[in-house]
Amino acid sequence: MFFLLALLLLFVVFRLFLDLPWIQVIPAILIFYLGSGGWKFLRIFVKTIKRDAMAGYSLGSTWVKIWWYMRNRYTVPQLFQQTAKKHPEKVALIFQGTGETWTFQDLDTYSNKVANFFYERGFRSGDVIALFMESRNQYVGLWLGMAKIGVEAALLNSNVRQDSLLHCVNVSKAKAIVFGSELTEGDLKTENVPSGSEYLDPLIEKASSHPPNPPDKGFLDKLFYVYTSGTTGLPKAAIIIHCRYYRMASLVYNGFRMRPDDIVYDCLPLYHSAGNIVGIGQCLLHGLTVVIRKKFSASGFWEDCIVQYIGEICRYLLNQPSHEAERKHRVRMALGNGLRASIWKEFTERFGIPQIAEFYGATECNCSVGNFDNKFGACGFNSRLLPGAYPINLVRVNEDTMELIRGPDGLCIRCKPGEPGQLVGRIKQNHPLQRFDGYLNSEANAKKIAQNVFTKGDSAYLSGDVLVMDELGYMYFRDRTGDTFRWKGENVSTTEVEGTLSTEGKAGMAAIVDPDNSCDLVHFAEEMKKALPAYARPIFLRLLSEVNKTSTFKFQKMDLRKEGYDPNVVKDKLYFLEPRQCRYLPLDEEAFKRIQSGQAKL
Repeated sequence: MFFLLALLLLFVVFRLFLDLPWIQVIPAILIFYLGSGGWKFLRIFVKTIKRDAMAGYSLGSTWVKIWWYMRNRYTVPQLFQQTAKKHPEKVALIFQGTGETWTFQDLDTYSNKVANFFYERGFRSGDVIALFMESRNQYVGLWLGMAKIGVEAALLNSNVRQDSLLHCVNVSKAKAIVFGSELTEGDLKTENVPSGSEYLDPLIEKASSHPPNPPDKGFLDKLFYVYTSGTTGLPKAAIIIHCRYYRMASLVYNGFRMRPDDIVYDCLPLYHSAGNIVGIGQCLLHGLTVVIRKKFSASGFWEDCIVQYIGEICRYLLNQPSHEAERKHRVRMALGNGLRASIWKEFTERFGIPQIAEFYGATECNCSVGNFDNKFGACGFNSRLLPGAYPINLVRVNEDTMELIRGPDGLCIRCKPGEPGQLVGRIKQNHPLQRFDGYLNSEANAKKIAQNVFTKGDSAYLSGDVLVMDELGYMYFRDRTGDTFRWKGENVSTTEVEGTLSTEGKAGMAAIVDPDNSCDLVHFAEEMKKALPAYARPIFLRLLSEVNKTSTFKFQKMDLRKEGYDPNVVKDKLYFLEPRQCRYLPLDEEAFKRIQSGQAKL
């Protein structure tokens, strides 16, 4: 756009003020244009105009609808009811565990019963009920039914236990908990429910199926809460408003050109935004059929179609022996995030996936990006033709500490193509695409917001991730050098792991100060198994004689992470977790080689 305006200005100068004839004006403008980098701009224009136009249409159509829904105070349940009326007999949800199939009418009826039951029990708009269960059709019907009367669901991670579970319940200020019988010890039946609880299924079945009276809520009000993995302390409850739910689901639907007859295979947990918004949102808002699987299974994955993934799932699949079903499918798109360039080509070629719909964006962020045109290795892009249209950018950062690097004016320094930087998004609370709804914990909010980023007095969301952008605006993951990464679907403290496709290439590692050699690893493993889900248990242990007192522990942690778990480098005692029996074994040179070669399963 800048160059087009510049060309117009040059025409005015050369033709009107200098009174040059036409035959001289055109070559003069062309020479000036090419001499000032015009070829580069022209190349970018040609290569990205189609991509930018597609993204602009997606963003524009989503924005128009958001504006309309905001103005008329719509909610997600109201939008779902519109969807259900269009095709009541179409299949909405299929639970692969039992084959239970719900039509849109079934889902609408069940959620109405949930709404009326809780309303009769005295729950009102603004109340919170915690939902603690594994994925199945009822999971969707429960939170949707609560939302129909304005009750906000706190979607608890079904893996958390003890103090973390208690914290998640308390921070939400939930007035009740709905929990799945599969999470209790023993065989739970109607006659032996825990004291103080009730068997919910028959109570919901008896409730009225009439649509409840809608609550006084609008598009910018709270819908439910999604919890972070708790990498830097206890899990944080991210606020999901109706507008955010719609925005996340619709940008994926429009940006990746999904179709009403698509079927989405959702094996991601419904307590996370990827499974419950990006996946289930296609059912509730756009009328797609969604297959829900309780847990991911690599062996049975290709028996279903349109797939959602996180990066680890792709590695698990590649680690499976080849079989006939992996090519005999109708999967036209793999939708998700975290697929690294190192396995991208192998994944698409082995399994015959024509489109990778890779996107980037945390649950609470305002700077999501998408790879809408199937660009190899990219997690998204930002327009180079109109870079200010979507107010996000990469800014320079100290990759060890993730501290922003600022210029003499106190503002952040924007990265040039090829320079790694942290992705940030300008915050405007009155703009539905740029607002930051944050967490229930105000202290957690402060850690995700930076001031004076692009201009004096502004604020921006900090993604915490280091990306690299090329000259066409495509963004690529740069494995962060901080202290967290994804392990088995969650964010944990990590160290590099080589030689295995079964992991994302990093695994949890803990350092324990044990100057007296008194650490009881058997007791430690037993207590850890009770308190921590499998993904949060450290795979490697390093026993330190002392903490380096010449620097802060944060910097020492970076040093420990870089040293890794090689017994030839690390002189402290090292151990690794044997997952089947959940016990720690000495990590000697022989064990190190087995891990490096992929023979040892972590």
